[in-house]
Amino acid sequence: MKRIVVEELLDSDAGTAAEVAGSLKDLRMFNSLFGGVHTMSSLLRRVAQKRGLKRISWVDVAGGEGYVATRTQRSLARSGISSQPVILDRAPTHLSNTHPAVCGDALALPFRDNSFDAVGCSLFMHHLEPAEIVRFVREGLRVARHAFLVQDLQRHPLHLALGYLGMPLYRSRITRHDALASVRRAYTVEEVREMLAPAAPAEKLEIRKFFLFRMGVIVWKQPNMI
Repeated sequence: MKRIVVEELLDSDAGTAAEVAGSLKDLRMFNSLFGGVHTMSSLLRRVAQKRGLKRISWVDVAGGEGYVATRTQRSLARSGISSQPVILDRAPTHLSNTHPAVCGDALALPFRDNSFDAVGCSLFMHHLEPAEIVRFVREGLRVARHAFLVQDLQRHPLHLALGYLGMPLYRSRITRHDALASVRRAYTVEEVREMLAPAAPAEKLEIRKFFLFRMGVIVWKQPNMI
């Protein structure tokens, strides 16, 4: 299945207030029921356990209203890990007061070197082209002390078929367009490995497949970069 770049309507706020609100509710459903929160929680837990952290600070890039950060925080707490998320998004209208939040560019993060334990993103990587992804990872590793994390979709024909089957569940016209566009625009695990393995200045690259065509990526930072 060839990757096709299709613009997502929610990115451009193309819709009525009711359509946008309905699409955001759909995103919460996807992340809650279809693996988004579980994947990000697993990645953060892995970093905390490997690096011996009982508290982990992280930046959720393109984190919007902070739903994933909040649910992840609760999940980690059940494992005895305290998380301190900061949300970064491009537009102030996307942010809420749930967590500390900053407006900024994902490719030029407005933070000092080694400011947080980790930098991560949920369902954002597929919005970028390969050269932008490499730049994003390098910028994330600059800001992170331990690792850069990605939770995203895997492109697959069966995943696209599931997107069509889910149409009756979607609340918004925006979701009915964006759910399919996201799968078509997503990367495969093999493509991500090929992009990042030679390009990211990292100690080690870990990629795992999760429930319902989610992927989790950890790019570990080299100790000499801290």
